[in-house]
Amino acid sequence: MTRLLRWGLPLFCCLLLLTGCDVPRVTAEARIFLNLSLDYLGEYQLPQVEFDSTMVGGISAITYDRKRDRIYALSDDRAQPRFYTLNLQLNQANPKQPAIDKVTIEDVTFLQDQEQQPYAIDQLDPEGIGLSPQGKLWISSEGVSHRQTPPTLIEVDRQGEWQQQLPIPAHFLATPVTDDNPDPQPHGIDDNRGFEALTLNPEGDRIFTAVESPLQQDYPETPSEQATYNRLLHYWIGEPLPQLIAEYLYPIQPAGLLKGINGLTELLSVDSAGHFLSLERSYSPLTGFSAELFQLATAVATDTSKIDQLPTVLNGISPIQKQPLLDLKQLKIPISNLEGMLWGPVLTDGNPSLILVSDNNFDATQPTQFLLFRLHQHRQQVS
Repeated sequence: MTRLLRWGLPLFCCLLLLTGCDVPRVTAEARIFLNLSLDYLGEYQLPQVEFDSTMVGGISAITYDRKRDRIYALSDDRAQPRFYTLNLQLNQANPKQPAIDKVTIEDVTFLQDQEQQPYAIDQLDPEGIGLSPQGKLWISSEGVSHRQTPPTLIEVDRQGEWQQQLPIPAHFLATPVTDDNPDPQPHGIDDNRGFEALTLNPEGDRIFTAVESPLQQDYPETPSEQATYNRLLHYWIGEPLPQLIAEYLYPIQPAGLLKGINGLTELLSVDSAGHFLSLERSYSPLTGFSAELFQLATAVATDTSKIDQLPTVLNGISPIQKQPLLDLKQLKIPISNLEGMLWGPVLTDGNPSLILVSDNNFDATQPTQFLLFRLHQHRQQVS
């Protein structure tokens, strides 16, 4: 060992102690979450129009095909499940203030079942969509409870042809009516509150989907006193065979008198380290629609895939960690029924764009609202 190594390191440590200098430490929160922020850039409204004998509306989810520079927009029409191909053009003449210049409808694709036939009415209630690197589309359906149609996760190609289907855990399904059990207890996905959110990781070998609200058996007896949790499924969809990896609990923001009914409407993968954005949308007759964006971290979340009904107290169960990112009421603009979210084109300054879209519920008086944001990822804070 040289004299410099023998004396230099201890001397450096002593100087740190004597001078009170601190080695920068990353905060506990920074170790969990990314340091993200959003700039709101503007709004674009697409009126309800007819295209190829269909009404363009009910857009419940969107995904971006970066290779083709096109958006696939899923319509939640139970009579004709379909997605539209959209050409969204950005005006970036002013790099500081990009804007959506125009959204053009180029094509409509109808979803087909395993027999390569159009889905029958009320067989699908499509709510989530994601594009894989192989050019296939994953679609989530809430199911239609009054028709005893179960929720599903299917893969289709760009022509809408069925490719495969993922298994759904039994606790997401309704208990069947039998002679021995003619009036079963509420169980599984609540009506119209199923697989609303869906995203793929950047590599495209994992898919994540979550229900809009807690499963029926998971609602606490006293909602005002206890937190409520949605279920989020994590699948492997790479080789050799797709399989369920884990399930996590998503803490949902409670409903309130002014806020009204709240639900998780979309997820968006940020990286391969378990970071996501989530979109929660609520509606109240008093205040109308509102929406909030959150950042999620799943790294320490407990796998709950073997639990049929959540216990009253989550002893030993860690939910997904969650941090507010943006309350859209801060934008001071009217908010519609926001349900979809995607990473859009990279902006001229190198930052990714984030685009949100609303479901107009096929109401001709309500346009389909696109909101454009710029995402910033800052260096981690130290203390």
